[in-house]
Amino acid sequence: MDATPSPVLMVSSAFLPTGSLVESLIHISNEVSSMDSNKFPAASLQSRNIATITRKIKLLSSLFEDIGDSNSPLPPSSILCLTELFTVIRRVKLLIQECKEGSSLWNLLQSEIFSKQFQVLVKEMGMALDILPLSLINITADVREQVELLRKQIKRADVFVDPLESHRREELLQLMSNNNENKYGNKRRILDSKKQVEEIMRNIGLRNPSDYEEEILKLEGEAHKQAGTGGLIVVSNINNLISLVSYSKSMIFGDAKHDEKITKLKDQELMQSSLAALFTDQDSSASSSQSMVLNIPDEFRCPISLDLMRDPVIVASGHTYDRNSIAEWINSGHHTCPKSGQKLIHMALIPNYALKCLIHQWCQENNVPLTSESSSDLERSTSKRKLMEHAVDHISASKAAIDAVKMTAEFLVGKLATGSPEIQRQAAYQLRLLAKTGMINRRIIAEAGAIPFLVTLLSAQDPQIQENAVTTLLNLSIFDNNKVLIMSAGAIDNIIEVLQSGKTMEARENAAAAIFSLSMMDDCKVTIGARPRAIPALVGLLREGTTVGKRDAATALFNLAIYNANKANVVVAGAVPLLIELLMDDKAGITDDALAVLALLSGNCEGLEEIKENRVVVPLLIDLLRFGSPKGKENSVTLLLGLCKNGGEEVSRRLLIHPHSIPSLQRLISDGSLKARRKAEALLKYLNRHCFQPHHSLE
Repeated sequence: MDATPSPVLMVSSAFLPTGSLVESLIHISNEVSSMDSNKFPAASLQSRNIATITRKIKLLSSLFEDIGDSNSPLPPSSILCLTELFTVIRRVKLLIQECKEGSSLWNLLQSEIFSKQFQVLVKEMGMALDILPLSLINITADVREQVELLRKQIKRADVFVDPLESHRREELLQLMSNNNENKYGNKRRILDSKKQVEEIMRNIGLRNPSDYEEEILKLEGEAHKQAGTGGLIVVSNINNLISLVSYSKSMIFGDAKHDEKITKLKDQELMQSSLAALFTDQDSSASSSQSMVLNIPDEFRCPISLDLMRDPVIVASGHTYDRNSIAEWINSGHHTCPKSGQKLIHMALIPNYALKCLIHQWCQENNVPLTSESSSDLERSTSKRKLMEHAVDHISASKAAIDAVKMTAEFLVGKLATGSPEIQRQAAYQLRLLAKTGMINRRIIAEAGAIPFLVTLLSAQDPQIQENAVTTLLNLSIFDNNKVLIMSAGAIDNIIEVLQSGKTMEARENAAAAIFSLSMMDDCKVTIGARPRAIPALVGLLREGTTVGKRDAATALFNLAIYNANKANVVVAGAVPLLIELLMDDKAGITDDALAVLALLSGNCEGLEEIKENRVVVPLLIDLLRFGSPKGKENSVTLLLGLCKNGGEEVSRRLLIHPHSIPSLQRLISDGSLKARRKAEALLKYLNRHCFQPHHSLE
């Protein structure tokens, strides 16, 4: 399976055991829930947004704990959604930590950006919950209602910008402006407003000298972090804040070291002015060929060196750097992403082939040598000059990232359409990776026109091209709008062909997972079920696949069989004896999945008759009543009730004479799920009536 959005819980292309994922979700949701805004300082930022999002995650922690308590295997589709939720909650944790632990002044200046980031995370949480198949997960009715309520709340969520924070931000900006006008010169204006300065700083949370010192240290740390991104204007603004805090401290508390600090800052400012002048001189003497370098797309520059990237690589945070620059950063002892500040969970550098191809193409079209040192020097100087003229904030960075994804997707789709088999294989693989993470990427790839070309590549003779194409379609199908586009492109027949006779087992398994994902839409259940080869191909994978493949096939069959007309087709395809065989095979590892499909097929007359004819079913179901998972017990009692009602005296007699059936049903009534209790009570009533009918004597 490849359609998981987060590499955090992945080993190669396979999911970690469900327990690890659920335990990780419980742990991180409890961590975030404990980050109560009430524990923050009185002047802490984003208190309402933090309180709102932590309340939502507290509700989700009940869902995760319920799933953990059930010990039921999860269908692949739910694992995808839960992994997406883990990624979102982890980002929530990092954002709250940034609000709590970062510089108060710097964060206040970015309060609107923070508010939008909280809203984006809430929306992404809602998107993951929208595709979470609650009907397939063993949770209590109360928790199910909580999740449904949460879904509705998230749909109504909007950006909240605290008016008080906006007011304090305006005050701070005015104070910075006053400080810049008077810095190292006439300070009468700021001195006259000492009380006002003290009040503004107190509102932000700076109340004593130690608060000011701590804020200066945080600002210096922020300046060091931002320096790695090439944001000279940003660093300059942070230095202005350091100057403001230092001067305010000396003004309010009489810091004797103030003059020394001012002198140092003045020297820094003179040095920056000299550098700026130097850059200006270099630019004025540049030739026409050098001025062309000014038009290098920002996406092609390394965020660390500001040079054109010769060997772009992706780090664990998802950001791209030139290999030499990021390797030097990591080798010097840093374990964070220079651009985001996020801790890197691994130090692997993954080649960004798509971007490298774009850079090479751009260099060829513009006659730019990739190995020219003089070009590199000019790029560095002109880039710094541009950055000193234009500040790039978080919002524009996000837009640039989206534009880069669009450009990459369009480039790769072009290679799918016209490239050689080798190029097509590489382009399909890059799209497969790009589609693994985030709903925005999945939407952009579809908008770039990838789906029709991927459908065509499903018939490729190259095994890797076929596998990459079907897995990319699986990843894209997680975004609901793409389901319609995939079906409209006529993909279903090609996907069924891969499912039936794909060139690799992984391609067949991912084709089954794609059918499951597509069949989440009711119309698709009808369309897929009407294809004569679809259900037999899933039954074939149920027989021949790996554990993951068997589970994918079982969940796809379950989803299709929800539509009544498909039940008979599943029975005719020979699924019933195979599912019963899998119930008895502990090594197969899909007992609950097989049992769920059988319980669904018992609603079909032919299916129920075929289940009833197998002599091992009743004792097997009684054993599952005793030792099965909560979901397994629920499906076992459902099956037994259906067999008794439609199987008559024989099944009832076998249940009554079995020593463990009645005690197991009584235990289920006391501690089973709501559905299991209801079914167990109905079955016991039925057996009681049967027991007291004279013509059904057991002698």
